[in-house]
Amino acid sequence: MFDAHKSDLLLVAVTLLAAVSWIFSKEAILLMPPLLFMAVRFLIAGSFLAVFAWRPLSRLSKDQIKRGVGVGLVFGIAMSFWVMGLFHGSSMGEGAFITSLGVVIVPIIARLAFKEAQPASTWLAIPVAVGGLALLSLRNGFQPEAGQMFFVVAATIFALYFTLNTRAANQRTVVDRQGKTVEKHRIPALPLTAIALLTVGMGTLVESLITEPWQPTFGNPPPLLIWWVLASAVVGTAGRFLVQTYAQSLSTHSHGAVILVLEPVWVSLFAAGWFGETMTSTQLAGCGLIFAALIVNRWSALSKALRAALRKRETG
Repeated sequence: MFDAHKSDLLLVAVTLLAAVSWIFSKEAILLMPPLLFMAVRFLIAGSFLAVFAWRPLSRLSKDQIKRGVGVGLVFGIAMSFWVMGLFHGSSMGEGAFITSLGVVIVPIIARLAFKEAQPASTWLAIPVAVGGLALLSLRNGFQPEAGQMFFVVAATIFALYFTLNTRAANQRTVVDRQGKTVEKHRIPALPLTAIALLTVGMGTLVESLITEPWQPTFGNPPPLLIWWVLASAVVGTAGRFLVQTYAQSLSTHSHGAVILVLEPVWVSLFAAGWFGETMTSTQLAGCGLIFAALIVNRWSALSKALRAALRKRETG
């Protein structure tokens, strides 16, 4: 099997792991405070990855560590809003589609914050995504639910995280305050991910200490709780990132930019199968528009993938 094909199949597995993680997380927060769950989940996952990344972690400079922690802090804020959306939300599938809007918002953040040029498809995707959000809020007379609002804020902060994470993982040349040109060395994917996950864990631990009661969880923990937490940490978080990092290392020609939009589809299917969730026709239309916005946003990658597939078919 060609590396590009293997990479694509592994990225499909990544979307499945991400979707299954929603199930694990939902089950866990039914049994324990949501922020405490996030703290335990990410500290376990970050420690797990740190074992694999120990040598590259020890070679990082202070600047690289500082930037990695900064990425983790933004990621932690986004995950805090995400888990509160999961806690208060009435539809997990709907929440997955709203959260996926972070992909659409990324180019906006990159343009506004870092003045990076964006393709026309970016601006075409935005009104489609807004239309999808509008349909999702129609059930309440354009008064969004608390869970929906948490997911929208999470998606926006995820967009900033994605942008910062990409910049941290790539070599850059910047001009400092003194006008000097400075080389910002890239942070390898695995140590960057380990730092970010550990930072999320520490940040949500502090939030939980301030706002949540711990006694009910540790005083008489439900028997299944430890399994949901471990499954979410090891399979849904550490395992997912390990597979994704490996898949992206196999080929620069992978169609991952398109494949990763499958996550909200899988979440909706799993939520229907596991929790018996259903969606109204209006919700389905709203999710459909958001999915369309994701496709429009990634049309460049999709069109390249289609052209490559057609060329291969013709030559084959």
